Amino acid sequence: MGDSGAITDLLLAHSRGDGEAFSRLVPLVYDDLRRIARRSLRRVSGARTIDTTGLVHEAYLKLVDQTRAEYRDRSHFFAVAARAMRQILVDEARRRSAGKRGGGVAAVTLEEDRHGGVSADADFLLSLEEALQSLGRLDPRLPRVVECRFFAGLSEEETADALGISTRTVQRDWMRAKAWLREEMGPPPPPSPPPRAHA
Repeated sequence: MGDSGAITDLLLAHSRGDGEAFSRLVPLVYDDLRRIARRSLRRVSGARTIDTTGLVHEAYLKLVDQTRAEYRDRSHFFAVAARAMRQILVDEARRRSAGKRGGGVAAVTLEEDRHGGVSADADFLLSLEEALQSLGRLDPRLPRVVECRFFAGLSEEETADALGISTRTVQRDWMRAKAWLREEMGPPPPPSPPPRAHA
């Protein structure tokens, strides 16, 4: 990931009220945000109605809008970015699901799904979100660990830094969260089939 010291300095400047710090931060974190977005989008590959660039830009708008946010460091910032991306994807899946059920006008999206329809992946994402909400009622830290490890792809050490806990606690929480989600949700859906080539 980008230069940790420079990123942390800009995040601290932003939290102290430097209005220009966030703008200077963007070039340093853009590639990392794209990596997190790509990873998040792979989780819902069959239901994508937003592309990597669109997801990064939507997340940026959420992050820059958090004027009172105090990012502790680079890892914390990327954990918050992963949460923002998860929320965007869940909101999009809800809109798509409502449209599929005839719940109103179809949502305008940044990029239409070229393969048509809402796949089981959108339903899986909504089920995952519901399960994460339930998991958070048992232990509020566990969904944060899932966001860092599953959505953002942070390492155990980066997750520990982002959440202010030990690496060993991350390992235990990650194992506990995965076991709970597996029990709650069952196996994940099979991946969407690749598009058929046109003759």
